[in-house]
Amino acid sequence: MAQPHQHNSDIRSRLGLRQVVNASGTMTFLGASIIVPEAIQAMSEIAPEWIEMDDLQRKASATVARLTGAEAGFVTACCAAGISMAIAGAMTGTDLLAIERLPDDTTGLKDEVILQVGHFVNYGAPIDQSIRVAGGKVVLAGTVSSVQPHHVANAITDKTAALLYVVTHHAALYGMLSLEEVCEICHAKGVPVIVDAASEYDLKGFLARGADVVIYSGHKFLSGPTSGLVAGRKDLVRAAYLQNRGIGRAMKVGKETIAGAMAALDAWEKRDHAGIRAREQAALDLWLETANGLKGLKARIVPDPTNNPLDRLEVTVLPESGYTAVGLARTMAAGEPPVIVRDHEAELGHFYLDPCNLHPGEAEVVSQALRDALTSETRPEGAMATTRKNPAAALSWPD
Repeated sequence: MAQPHQHNSDIRSRLGLRQVVNASGTMTFLGASIIVPEAIQAMSEIAPEWIEMDDLQRKASATVARLTGAEAGFVTACCAAGISMAIAGAMTGTDLLAIERLPDDTTGLKDEVILQVGHFVNYGAPIDQSIRVAGGKVVLAGTVSSVQPHHVANAITDKTAALLYVVTHHAALYGMLSLEEVCEICHAKGVPVIVDAASEYDLKGFLARGADVVIYSGHKFLSGPTSGLVAGRKDLVRAAYLQNRGIGRAMKVGKETIAGAMAALDAWEKRDHAGIRAREQAALDLWLETANGLKGLKARIVPDPTNNPLDRLEVTVLPESGYTAVGLARTMAAGEPPVIVRDHEAELGHFYLDPCNLHPGEAEVVSQALRDALTSETRPEGAMATTRKNPAAALSWPD
């Protein structure tokens, strides 16, 4: 069968790690993305140097602002950190004593954060925890399938610090108020809107549509080191940055990460986005032909649910395959090499193949893994599993 990409395999061998093929996408549990060479070089160059961190962040602010259209920005540890720091900043402003008192003492502060019920997601941790880490209290608006303007308007009180708007495939994709709608309601009452856009491709659209602060991942589509980018209104960004004197201390970012994120942003401006899309399309076409040629599989190419400029292959697993979608995903993950698919909806009978993080030759490896699983004369244990949930694996770590 086709062999997976072998670049830099020495470190995996040395550490005893499996060489996985990522057909899942920009997933944190797989390392998020392949870091671009420009970021790796910048990280290497700054690693042995002494610098003044606030000055480096000033340079990062200019870079973030240029790429996003923001007034200011900074780099933090990850998007979850960015959310907590932005929420905390909306609560404290530049009051240094209030910053030191968080998260348990919010006396005299606005500490309520509105969240549409359909945005109450888990992205590896519950979204409300990022709010609670800052000392904020979640106020839910609407229902999981319908949020009306009056739900948000009536959730605003004299204790409201911000509304958090979540953009993700995990959120309810219908029935929620749009960003423009919540901005109109909130801004009329002086409430800032903070957007969690961790996995989004569009670096300028959310601020242009009215958001006050947007948090992006520096290590997903941007292909930089693990990091979060906070961008937006200067006063709110400054207040969020000052949380490094408080709750942000536990989320601090090193000089290597800041330099790497800046380099990834610079590289983004020069990236051959059309060429990348063409390579992804070639992988999708191969997978589509393979899957639809196998008994018990039905596949189609589908667009990204939050309108990022990429497609994925939806693979529906039918009973005649001898697998459930959960079982086939597990079988591919247990193969050699392991192929990890995007299985967050596998209980619904399908999973996705995402081409955005493939090394050369790996599209063929994924195709072969599908063939091997479906043409095998026997089915492995667990082929007909119906649930992805397996807390035992997490509870056994590090054994």
